[in-house]
Order: sequence, then structure tokens, then C-alpha cells
Amino acid sequence: MTEEAKRPQFKDQGGASSMNPPALVRFAMSKIISRIASAAAQRKGRAKSERARVSKGARRTVDYFHQVNDGYSHLAAQLLRPLLAAYDVDLVCHLVQEVRDNNLPEPELLLSLSRIDAQAVAADYGLHFPDADKAPDSKHVDLAERILAAVDNASFPEVVVKVGQAVWSDDATTLDALASEHGSLPREQADAIIANGNRRREKLGHYSGGMFHFGGQWYWGADRFYHLENWLIETGAQTDADAPLVCPRPAIESGPQKDNGSITLEFYPSMRSPYTSMIFDTTVALARDVGVNLVVRPVLPMVMRGVPVTQRKGIYIFKDTAREAETLGLVWGNMYDPIGSPVSNCYSLYPWACQQDKGTELLSAFANLAFFEGVNTNNDRGMQAVVERAGLSWAEAKPIMGNTDWEIEIEANRLAMYEKGLWGVPCYRLVGADGEEILALWGQDRLWLVAKEIQRALGRAESRSR
Repeated sequence: MTEEAKRPQFKDQGGASSMNPPALVRFAMSKIISRIASAAAQRKGRAKSERARVSKGARRTVDYFHQVNDGYSHLAAQLLRPLLAAYDVDLVCHLVQEVRDNNLPEPELLLSLSRIDAQAVAADYGLHFPDADKAPDSKHVDLAERILAAVDNASFPEVVVKVGQAVWSDDATTLDALASEHGSLPREQADAIIANGNRRREKLGHYSGGMFHFGGQWYWGADRFYHLENWLIETGAQTDADAPLVCPRPAIESGPQKDNGSITLEFYPSMRSPYTSMIFDTTVALARDVGVNLVVRPVLPMVMRGVPVTQRKGIYIFKDTAREAETLGLVWGNMYDPIGSPVSNCYSLYPWACQQDKGTELLSAFANLAFFEGVNTNNDRGMQAVVERAGLSWAEAKPIMGNTDWEIEIEANRLAMYEKGLWGVPCYRLVGADGEEILALWGQDRLWLVAKEIQRALGRAESRSR
């Protein structure tokens, strides 16, 4: 087999990189995104929305969008009654379904992950998710939707939790009992109510289930609920000023247990991913502080392998990244989009940097310069800054940059990620000293759980050694 034949055929996923905008377009879009997505801009937007509400004398109103077959929605549903108890708000609940368009290009993968992920995080959020090992039965989902479509808004927060518990527990008996107690609409009427929910969600500007909307901004399920709570507190909505948050985000803590490299943390970043850029250095620091063996396995950005990202989804991701970064004390968003050639050039230098034990430093430098410092990495000057920030020689790097040798390894990383049921970035995989997988999760907002699982694994190992 020739070397050319061995190379991955990126065209099968839409091309190695068709997303390489002209210089002027790259500059303009970077400036626009930096302006509208910054945490400061979002604070101004929230404040403007709150002033408008107060001037109208309107009540604080939170919209919630529930998707029955979505694991994240079942966690979010458990927060509805606590939300009403802790904050002076009106809650409007909407029943929705997934919309199979470019906003959710791989819906089956997401639905499967939502169950596994919800099970993994539920306990640490103080919530519950049944120990289900498969997707919910379609007949149960159908009945659940018809029950919830028949329930009035005031009863929804209580009934939706019971219905969800029955659906995810494969409990037909309880579902039938709930249908007898609360009624269930004919399918056509339920579909009309779901269509109204989908239209409301689209009008407000989103596409997912398990979403909260308040004051012009979106909050995804249990994972972003603390952002919603903090803003409600700022508006004076909290009914007890001394009460803790209903659903705080667990902190990323190294913990007391230290490792000697027996546990391996595989980290799958993409160097065009906003989420990767904000969590890269924190991930590296966690691995260093605890002493686990960090293996960085970069992957090609989704849009560079043909997976579409709509403008609506892209803007939400950039805004969400800035808000999440601020929680870590980072000022994110002075970006110069590195999509296309910059990412390819960075990856072309990665194997060479690894040979000098500077691979992690190269990726870190690239992420910081492109997403925090607004450096244009689409030219030699920008890439020289990346290389030298990493402690490497530009004179050595320049002749190497632009090769295609990296493609096979990067594609192998993607395939390994998909094999674990993961496809977005960044992803994490923990492997124990015995080679057994401890954890495999998607998302920068799962690093706190990675840290907890490392401590749990080290604690178990210590107990066994006594």
C-alpha cells in the first residue's frame, strides 16, 4: 500500500479543510464574535433586559423546554420545583422534541450520550437518574409526551419528574397509572402542543432540550443552572438571601490523593474549539498537580471534517464559552479565528514538538494566542509567536510547517474517540493502572468529574494496598 493510500480520506467526512475563509472575512468575523460573545457584552445584555422588564412592571419569567427522551432534560426537570421555591419567578414549561437539522447533526449519538452522561453526573448535582442501560422505549416516550401534553403548567414541574422516572426506569405500570391520574391527549393534539413548544424555542433562538431561557439568555440544564441562579440573585429574585444555590457547579479540585503516573488521562482537544481553548491549561494543570499520566490526542475540528455548525449554534457556543471561562477567572474571547490553515499548520508541527517534549506547550500557546490574545495565526508572524511561546525554534519549525504527516495520527484519534461513544470536544478518558476504563466523558464542563474520579480511583487503590 502506498503512503498516499494509507492517509485518511477526509473527504468522506466533508474534506480535510474546506473551511478556510479569506483574510478579510476571517478578520471581520473574529471581531464580531469577540464583541458579541464576551462575558462583558453578555452582562450588558442581561442588565438591559432586566431594565426593560422593570420598566414594564413585568414579572420575572423563566421558560423551560423539556424533551422526554433526553437524559439532560430529566435532570433539568428535577430543578423546576426547587427553582420556584428559591426564586420569585414565573415558570412557563414547554414540551419539545429534537429537531433533526444542522444544529444537531448526530442526534442519535447525543441522545445515547445524554443517558450515560446524566447517570454519571446526577449524584454530584444532588439529582437522580435511573440505572438504565438503554434508550427509553419508544412506546413509553409516546405515552409520556401525551401525558405531559395533558398536564397544565402549574402541575408540570411535579408530574414531569414522575413521568421521567418511569420512562427511564422502563416502568410501564407507573406510566399507565400516571396516565389514569393526569390524563393523556391523543397523539395529534400532543403533536400540536410539541410543535408550539418547538416554535417558541426557535423564536427565542435555540434548538436543544433541557434548556432554560431568561432575560434573553440561555442556560443548558443542570450544567448551566448555576449561571441562571446567579443572575436571578443579582436581580433580587432570591426568596432567602442566606440560602445556597439550588444546583451549584462542583469545583475542579485536585484533591489530597496523588498519583505516580499509574492512571492515564487521555485528553482529546481540537484547536479550533472554543471550549478546548478555555479548559486546555486547566486540564494540563490538573494532571500535573495530581500526577496522572496525561496523553493529549488532538482531533480535527468538526467543521473541518464536514460536520456543519449553524450560525445560531456557533454564536451560542462562543457566548457559553465566555461565560464558562469567566467562572474560572479567565477573560476569554479576544479571538482571531484559527479555523482552516492555522489549525492544520499547528497540527503539522505537533509531532515535531512532541519529539522535543513540547507538544503540550505548542497546543497551549496556539490556544492562548488565538482565543485569548487575538493573534492572527493565519500567517508566519502569528505561527512564529506560537512556536516561540512554546519554547521552540521558529527556524526549525518553518520548513516543517505545512506537511501532511500528521493526518493519520489525528484521524486515528478521532476514531478512538468515536469508539468510546464520544464525538464532540474536548473529551476525557480515564484509564486505570490495570488498563480498565474508569471514565469516558465529553465536555470541558466535565473536568470537575474527571478530578473526582481520579481521587476515587486513587482512594480505592490505597484501600486495596493496606
